[in-house]
Amino acid sequence: IQPEIEFLSRELSKCRDVLYLGRGTSFPLAMEGALKLKEISYIHAEGYAAGELKHGPIALIDENMPVIVIAPHDRLFDKTVSNMQEVAARGGRIILITDEKGAAVSKLETMHTLVLPVVDEIIAPMIFSLPIQLLAYHTALFMGTDVDQPRNLAKSVTVE
Repeated sequence: IQPEIEFLSRELSKCRDVLYLGRGTSFPLAMEGALKLKEISYIHAEGYAAGELKHGPIALIDENMPVIVIAPHDRLFDKTVSNMQEVAARGGRIILITDEKGAAVSKLETMHTLVLPVVDEIIAPMIFSLPIQLLAYHTALFMGTDVDQPRNLAKSVTVE
């Protein structure tokens, strides 16, 4: 999966904006993916619940907007596929992160599909977080940013 991530990261490093979509437990992953990409590569990225696509972000989608969809094959998969169809209809370039079952049943054409092993739904967020973090990391490397000391970020601890 490493060569695929590096290829996608090179493509993402050419973008100004990236949209992340997820449903259920994949929604926080979409938000985290967008945050990591923003923090270390300085690319504008937003994470949205896939069900909220029609409430704003759909207006931004065109052929210049990569849309990273986090969609393990779970009870919400078919609804997420419906959202991907909406993205595809607007020319959005879909990067699908799914598992072997999802890849087998998804009929949509994507820019790329990262296929992960099928795991129990309870641990899927941990497994799916890895390629999301690696995409941000390698994108930042291709852009030449300092991933160890991102600009304008500082650790902070609140003491009460």
